[in-house]
Amino acid sequence: MLLQPRIALRGIQLPFRCLPTLPVRRFASTEATASDKPSTSTFDPSVTFAPPPTRDDSGVKLRTYIPRTPGVRHLRRPVNDHLFKGRPVHRLTFPKRGHAKGGRNNSGRVTVRHHGGGAKRRIRTVDFLRMAPGPHLVERIEYDPGRTAHIALVRSKENKQLSYILAPDGMRAGETVQSYMSGIPEDLWKSMGGTVDPGVLAARTAWRGNCLPLHMIPVGTSIFNVGLRPGKGGQLCRSAGTYATVVAKGSDSRQQEIEADSTGQPEIEKKSLSLRERQKQERLAQHITVRLSSGESRLIHKDCCATIGIASNPNYQYTQLGKAGRSRWLNIRPTVRGLAMNAMDHPHGGGRGKSKGNVDPKSPWGIPTKSGYKTRPKWKINKAVVHPRPRNQGQRRRGYN
Repeated sequence: MLLQPRIALRGIQLPFRCLPTLPVRRFASTEATASDKPSTSTFDPSVTFAPPPTRDDSGVKLRTYIPRTPGVRHLRRPVNDHLFKGRPVHRLTFPKRGHAKGGRNNSGRVTVRHHGGGAKRRIRTVDFLRMAPGPHLVERIEYDPGRTAHIALVRSKENKQLSYILAPDGMRAGETVQSYMSGIPEDLWKSMGGTVDPGVLAARTAWRGNCLPLHMIPVGTSIFNVGLRPGKGGQLCRSAGTYATVVAKGSDSRQQEIEADSTGQPEIEKKSLSLRERQKQERLAQHITVRLSSGESRLIHKDCCATIGIASNPNYQYTQLGKAGRSRWLNIRPTVRGLAMNAMDHPHGGGRGKSKGNVDPKSPWGIPTKSGYKTRPKWKINKAVVHPRPRNQGQRRRGYN
């Protein structure tokens, strides 16, 4: 009698639903946009002097869902598995309720349209100034419904107090950050020999997540959460993935010396500066030149605060909500075109069909808009347009102007 070989049951699907080897049904999957291509970004968040990241789609991971309902067919979310899954610290939050949810001011008038409804949320009290000295331990990274970037819960190692700060890109739980807004600590002074050494100071302080005055940040560093006034918290570059770059610090006195040496003029023959030039140099000496992501360059006071790094959640720009109801959960109401309204609701409303009544483009309050209004140069406003006259009546009849 021949012995038959034993059949392996691993590849055979038996008609039993109670078997534990059945595959688990998954409703979400992760896709990487151009994941097979090597990442061309040379940005390393742990390096102090790092160039800004590239703005291509290489290495962008998005979570997609099986379209079991129409609302999740086009739903795309960035993968942020490092976020804390629990609730925030209750004493560091307060509820958002009242007129503010509907875009109204303190008198009850609507000042921001298309706001209203939305899910319940609590406002996180974020420390934008970070005046507390000493090292702080990052306990976790959390989602904040009031902003696109993520926030980090930090605990002071000196007094064990908890606070929320804006998290830079790449920050994880267990790291240590520090603020130098209140001054240079004593141990750092001793390590530099009692004098300020710019190289040592930058190497010890300008790390990702640290908060420094602008005059302590090296030129070329990427920063976010930039303040506009001394003693006030950060106001610029707080959205997800935004950053600014320190371009220049103080007056360019070295360049002036090079120009003077190239001309060969001695010290006595140098022309004395006028009052306006002296004021300009004093202003440049007290301010730092910062270039924003839009390309705009600003002069910001040297004592304003800034955080090293790039704002977290840079892949937020690839998010797709998937359905209109998800916008309503985010406190966003529908936007209706003025052409689709009645005549009493909008200057473009009324009429039969797609017609705005032969009127110039106007806002809902009757103010002219578009067509270069308030955006064109002054030399183009109220200038008579001279049209060339036709050479003869025959060309006018044929349409030649």
